[in-house]
Amino acid sequence: MYIVDSTVTVPEEKADELIEIYQKRSRSVDKWEGFRSFQLLQNDKRPGELTVHMEWESKEHYMKWATSEEFQKIHELEKNYPDQELANIPPKVKKYKVVAE
Repeated sequence: MYIVDSTVTVPEEKADELIEIYQKRSRSVDKWEGFRSFQLLQNDKRPGELTVHMEWESKEHYMKWATSEEFQKIHELEKNYPDQELANIPPKVKKYKVVAE
């Protein structure tokens, strides 16, 4: 299994706005071969810290998604967030290979 976490830290008063955007996400990634799950996580002690957690069957499956036109389209939409402050916050991405379960 392969895990990708993408974390952003937004002002706390903007957290609900970003959560709403993800609650209405397109879900197109859900149909990709090798996709296992998506969760949006909110840090319990720092509510402005949000992490997109995605699980994939393998790194190869994730890379097919990450280099696809669909991926590019979805990430282009982020540039059009109604709140440009949110659009300009770069995520910190971490990738993990699961080595034990």
